[in-house]
Amino acid sequence: MSSQQDKYLELLRNWLARQLDEAARAWFDEQLAKAGGADRDLYLAIGLAPRKLGKADLELKPDDLVAADAARPGWNPAGWSVDQAARVALLLTAARDEGGFPGKLEQLCNTADVRELIAFYQGLPLYPNQKVYVARAGEGARTNMKAVFEAVAHRNPYPAENFDEHTWNQLVLKAVFVGSSLNAIHDFDRRRNEDLARTLVDYAHERWAASRVITPELWRAVGPFIDESMLGDMKRVAESDNPTERQAAILALCECGMPGAKALINLSPEILSEVEAGRVSWETVAGEVEKP
Repeated sequence: MSSQQDKYLELLRNWLARQLDEAARAWFDEQLAKAGGADRDLYLAIGLAPRKLGKADLELKPDDLVAADAARPGWNPAGWSVDQAARVALLLTAARDEGGFPGKLEQLCNTADVRELIAFYQGLPLYPNQKVYVARAGEGARTNMKAVFEAVAHRNPYPAENFDEHTWNQLVLKAVFVGSSLNAIHDFDRRRNEDLARTLVDYAHERWAASRVITPELWRAVGPFIDESMLGDMKRVAESDNPTERQAAILALCECGMPGAKALINLSPEILSEVEAGRVSWETVAGEVEKP
């Protein structure tokens, strides 16, 4: 295992050690010592982790999240549970066998339950030889299980760093389709592209034709690529009865330099003022979307 994987493992062990009782810590340390050996020991420990350690939320302080990002840019374990963190730690120990590890991970994914899959996908950015797992990550991005999909898509730098444009675009379209936050997708703005924008505008047309709701976050992907053919769509959103949709329209239009965009922005000077003051942003739009 590389020195980088050692850093990740050390962080996970420290976070778990302060939360587990003595018996649980002893069991976990014993499993870590064996996880790099026989496959049977690894698979058994992964299966027993929730029973032995519990499923409580992993208690992380702000400094812990800073340390995670410093060790591996983009790593954000917020929202992980104790058993998920332990499973990732066990996999990192098994990853000392870099040649055999991808096969072990694939076998584990093929037989995993939902909570195991979530952990395996959360750990993607931490495994050695990152490019090896693209097909596996793509499989997770296509799943119909929303929690598993979000383990790949949310707060996970792996897709933004490793997916090609087509696979990335499919992930974003899937997020929109299942009602999953775009704001939680790591490096979303950097990976926006014209094909994605046009696909999402076409999707919006289909939803409108069926009198269905469209998430205001969709327009975040469209803003930099608005052209003459899209101005009518943006006018519709900018004149919506939904204030969050109007905010999304202005945010998107502010990223477009077309003269027609400026005219639409001027229809909502109060929203523009809020945007310029930082009180309306894609983060606040996402927060409104996520409200029950």
